[in-house]
Amino acid sequence: MTKLFASRYLPEPADPHALSGDPPPRESGPVGVLLVNLGTPDEPTARSIRRYLAEFLSDPRVIEIPQWLWQIILRGFILTRRPRALAPRYKEIWLEQGSPLLVWSQAQAQGVQQHLADGGAPVQVELGMRYGNPSVAGAMDRLRAAGCERILVVPMYPQYAASTTATAVDCVAAHAGRLRNQPELRFVKRYHDDPGYIGALAQQVSQYWSLHGKPQRLLLSFHGLPRRTVEQGDPYHRDCMETAMLLKQRLGADAGLVHVAFQSRFGAEKWLEPYTEPTLRAWARQGITQVDVMCPGFLADCLETREEIQMQCRDAFLAEGGRQFRYLPCLNNDPAWIAGLARLVKRQLAGWIP
Repeated sequence: MTKLFASRYLPEPADPHALSGDPPPRESGPVGVLLVNLGTPDEPTARSIRRYLAEFLSDPRVIEIPQWLWQIILRGFILTRRPRALAPRYKEIWLEQGSPLLVWSQAQAQGVQQHLADGGAPVQVELGMRYGNPSVAGAMDRLRAAGCERILVVPMYPQYAASTTATAVDCVAAHAGRLRNQPELRFVKRYHDDPGYIGALAQQVSQYWSLHGKPQRLLLSFHGLPRRTVEQGDPYHRDCMETAMLLKQRLGADAGLVHVAFQSRFGAEKWLEPYTEPTLRAWARQGITQVDVMCPGFLADCLETREEIQMQCRDAFLAEGGRQFRYLPCLNNDPAWIAGLARLVKRQLAGWIP
């Protein structure tokens, strides 16, 4: 009777291990690497920017006030005006291939893929954006379709913040939570002090100065955060200051040229200080006429670096009497950085690849 029941209701297993006590053999697909960056509008138009901002600014980790109140402000005021104001600014920085953030992030993913493949590592690298396209969900689905049972998630933020790194982790976990057959996941929390990252920054500065001469000051402009987020336990400020300290150490005798400020502040509350644009204005009024600015917290150029720093802050500095303002681009597809990122990834894959 038992045999008749089994043959009638249970299909013959395709895998001989399926109904036995033996574990099935491990699949031999590649290991997945998911690089996660913030996101960008698909086009430099008000309509596309509105869609992007609606998703980005609806994240409760980005705007930490009661959502019922914030959604009234967002949809009643910000999304009705801000996209039209931002469209000309995006058009100014848009590359022939598309958004700078997307173009350079894709180049980084391709570069890491090539480095690991050259080393014989069975790895597939995909890029996902926390907001917009290509989506994190789509990138994870492509890795799963390629047979990746293990996925390393690398948020493209060297310094940890809840509004960047943590929300990327949330997004990956939420998509994995909808899968029946979930992959194994690892997450990289931060790499603000990674030798490959610091070395690439130092090399960029040294090479630029050897070709173009040194300024009176070098300003490291990190993205700002409300001060209360740090007071509540976010380690972001400490990570930024450690990055600056390590870069100073690598620059040796030129360490005294390096200063730190924080950009992209909005709203009435206090943010991390000093603020970037007021600092540059004050320097110019004090007689500092030659400055270089770089943005170590951004791994790929975007609106905040190309338009806010390279255009707005330059104009502010020159308007106050400054004479020479030079912006050093983000690491983008710099070979030293791509190699350093590939080494970081390979270390994090220990035990998953030879």
